[in-house]
Amino acid sequence: MTQKFYIKGGTPLKGEVEIGGAKNSVLKLMAAAILAKGATKIYNVPDLTDVEIMLNVIADLGAKTVYDKREKSIVIDATDLTSITAKYELVSKMRASFIILGALMSRCKEAIVALPGGCAIGERRVDFHIKGLEALGAKIKIENGYVHAKANKLTGADICLDIPSVGATENIMLAAILANGATRIQNAAQEPEIVDLANFLNTLGADVSGAGTSEIVINGVKPEQLHAIEYTTIPDRIEAGTYMSAFIATRGKGIIKNVFPAHLTFFTDKLLKMGANIKLLEPNVLEVSCKNRLNSINFVTQPYPGFPTDLQSMAMTLLSTANGVGIITESLYENRFMQVPELRRMGADIHQDRNHAIIKGVKKLTGAGLVASDLRAGASLVVAALMADGVSEIENLHHIDRGYEKFESKLRLLGGKIERRDDAIVSPQNFTEGKQKNESYI
Repeated sequence: MTQKFYIKGGTPLKGEVEIGGAKNSVLKLMAAAILAKGATKIYNVPDLTDVEIMLNVIADLGAKTVYDKREKSIVIDATDLTSITAKYELVSKMRASFIILGALMSRCKEAIVALPGGCAIGERRVDFHIKGLEALGAKIKIENGYVHAKANKLTGADICLDIPSVGATENIMLAAILANGATRIQNAAQEPEIVDLANFLNTLGADVSGAGTSEIVINGVKPEQLHAIEYTTIPDRIEAGTYMSAFIATRGKGIIKNVFPAHLTFFTDKLLKMGANIKLLEPNVLEVSCKNRLNSINFVTQPYPGFPTDLQSMAMTLLSTANGVGIITESLYENRFMQVPELRRMGADIHQDRNHAIIKGVKKLTGAGLVASDLRAGASLVVAALMADGVSEIENLHHIDRGYEKFESKLRLLGGKIERRDDAIVSPQNFTEGKQKNESYI
């Protein structure tokens, strides 16, 4: 049977939660690990379906892999690769696996990688990835749904991206690591995950500078200069923002551990303007609370360091019960308002005009049957259900499982009334109360 979340809202979340490794970083580190021979070990790896998919992509290339979920680590030994093909049945499950293209080109000078296909939140073209590799000297053919790239040698080049694409920046970085000479990426993405990848590559023996700015320089090195390493992934800023939103939405109070506050500066600033209370207790610990009704704000999603598009749906959930009218402009993806019809089912007053959403705050949301359309929209519906009156059920949990490790277990430890069930009917009386912190749910 299809699994669903059943959530009884109205209980303030309280307690402590620890943030796991960044999904959008660890997937790229895993791909980068095939550049060096030997066993590379990555720590702070979240237990997510996306991680397992990337592991399958890498293993299918012939690399030896060990995934220790208890230790939250992955070992990748790519000493002997037996294939240069990333198959459609694997790549089609997760767009981020397309990053293997740059890594294979760097290591093998040839790659056959399936096109990743469509995406629920909108078009994500790979043109910038391909143009970047061509600038380095790759000859590329696209046929039968695959990108076939080949080069006798890769040579450094100056590459200016039309937009600061995260995926294109990462693929070009990986392809340039073993190229002859220097590669300069202008208008590069500046996300923390880009910096994490650069730090990983430099630890591996590469020569990358400028990550975190709009210009990244990669000086090509020799294959023998790369070596196996141990490395710890940065915390997931989007997971941290999600729990910040959950504490605020439910009028609760909580402590968020293992967070890099600097990665959430813009988002935190908007939450403070809405009326939330956020304190820095320690360098990597935040206290988040909210007692009163929030105030509406306007914002535009932008590439980092602007307002993150991955937290836009969370902000919309908060605005749905805020004082006044808020306007959200989504500047990055054309279909990223897919949570709007579901929030309306809960009583939200939202008018959508193309890439603008006008949210007039209502006094409360009410429980409803909901469908998660994508990862971030699905998580925002969980937060909406936790703050609503009554019971909600949410289906299509496979979207949420892509990016949130033990989501319902962590929420239950904070007092949230949420259960994952196969049964089609649940009554409000059937909910198990949130447990004490020393009890865990698997």
